[in-house]
Amino acid sequence: MNSAIDSILTPERTVKSAPISSKKKVLEYLSSFISEQIADSSADEIFERLLNRERMGSTGIGEGIAIPHCRLKQCDTTFSVLLHLENPIDFDAIDRQPVDLIFALIVPEEATDEHLNTLSMLAQKLSQAEYRDALRSSSDSQNLYQRAIS
Repeated sequence: MNSAIDSILTPERTVKSAPISSKKKVLEYLSSFISEQIADSSADEIFERLLNRERMGSTGIGEGIAIPHCRLKQCDTTFSVLLHLENPIDFDAIDRQPVDLIFALIVPEEATDEHLNTLSMLAQKLSQAEYRDALRSSSDSQNLYQRAIS
C-alpha cells in the first residue's frame, strides 16, 4: 500500500547516512538543498523560515524523529526531503532523545489545510515503530526511499 508520502518525496530528495552534526547544520543543509529545488527561492529565506518555526517549539516529535517544516511563497506544491543522519544529533526533541530521521516538509504559503493534513499524515506514519525501524535499517538512499513510500 503506497501512502501519500510517494506524492511528496522523490528518490533525489532522500539521503541515507547524511554526515550532519547539529540541528543548525541540518537546517542549513535543508535550506541549501531546498533552494536548489525551488525557482526564485533563497537558502537564506528558507533557513530563516525553518529557524523561526523551530523557535516556536522544536519539530523534534520524539522517537528520534524531527519534521522541520515551513511555508514558502515560491513553492507551488508540497514536497519533502528525507534525511537519515549518519549519527543522531540533539534536536531539542520533546522526549529529549537524539534525532536521526529528518522528514522536512515545504508547503505553498497559502496551503494551510494541506500543510496540517500532510504534517498529521507524516506524524502518524512515523509513530509506527516498524516504519521507523524499516527506515533506519535501509541499506542506501534508494532503499530508504522505497521503504519511506511503502
